[in-house]
Amino acid sequence: MQLTDPDAIHGRDLRFASRMHRMRTLGGALSAVLVGSTLAGQQAPAWLWGAWALNGFAWPHLAWWLSRRAPDARLSEYRNLAIDSAAAGFWIAAMGFSLVPGAVLLSMVSMDKIAVDGWRFLARTAPAMVLSCAVGWVLLGFPLRLQSSLQEILATLPFLLVYPLALATVTFELGRSVARKNRQLQRLNRIDVLTGLRNRRGWNEAMAAELARHARTRRPAVLMLVDVDRLKEVNDTHGHLAGDEVLRSVAGVLQAYTRDIDTPARYGGDEFGVLLAETNLNGGLRVAERIRTAFLAERPAEAAKQRCTLSIGLAEADLSVVTADEWLRRADAAMYRAKEDGNRVEVACTTVSAPVGTAHARTGP
Repeated sequence: MQLTDPDAIHGRDLRFASRMHRMRTLGGALSAVLVGSTLAGQQAPAWLWGAWALNGFAWPHLAWWLSRRAPDARLSEYRNLAIDSAAAGFWIAAMGFSLVPGAVLLSMVSMDKIAVDGWRFLARTAPAMVLSCAVGWVLLGFPLRLQSSLQEILATLPFLLVYPLALATVTFELGRSVARKNRQLQRLNRIDVLTGLRNRRGWNEAMAAELARHARTRRPAVLMLVDVDRLKEVNDTHGHLAGDEVLRSVAGVLQAYTRDIDTPARYGGDEFGVLLAETNLNGGLRVAERIRTAFLAERPAEAAKQRCTLSIGLAEADLSVVTADEWLRRADAAMYRAKEDGNRVEVACTTVSAPVGTAHARTGP
């Protein structure tokens, strides 16, 4: 949803522009040192020094201002990056193609383009650099001084030492932010939007993990399936919003009467599930009874009018339960036995030879 929200997109683009502002401010200052050392050795005219100052120290803030005011901050920054390339081409020509500072400046603007949008973006901005370089060279009278002085080489050192580290830091922070958001999306993919519980996918993963833990440690675990009786009548009589409120009420009860180590989930439709870790069958029965009676006390008025109750089936993990599907089938069979009369807790048989049946039953008022 956030991916299509205009405000979220605008905020994301402004953050991108802010990152570019920081890098452009740093790069502008460092490149000003680099270009200035070369211009000083060439006795450059005053207007060229003025352009040098504007490009190195004023342009980064003007670019940021333009992006903040633009309807599309990202598109504005892409234009700014193309201008950066054009400016770099001009200064390479102004330095008479001095090899060391020219190569360093070319490397800087190329790194920026590749870091932002890959080699294709670099290729799209290259014509602006080439054209600006050619025009600048003609306007300045075809300066050519390929050999770099020691002063010019030394002026490139701050850039070579600082800018790659800054770019690597920004890239690392961005990668970490993307990884964090991917983890959040993975969690959201396992959450039921209506109830806030795990969805079927998330619960299936938890169920498989809990069964594997039981097989490895032989620690007890109980699987509970919960069905909401007469939810259809609530939907038909009071509307689906009332039905949704009933489902949220069930979710609230499950969260209130289970522990942090347990895993409540909405399994689908009007069915819920709970994985009770470190719990034997007797403990599971006590939890199920508390859940059943708590819902009777806390259910919405529309649910009470339609005599909406919970039918609960339990299945304990044991050596005969080899797969999560088998564990689920046992709990499901017990739950459907409970639904025959409704408002009951039923327990599936867990012996290997006996068919799945009722080992315990409790009926509510």
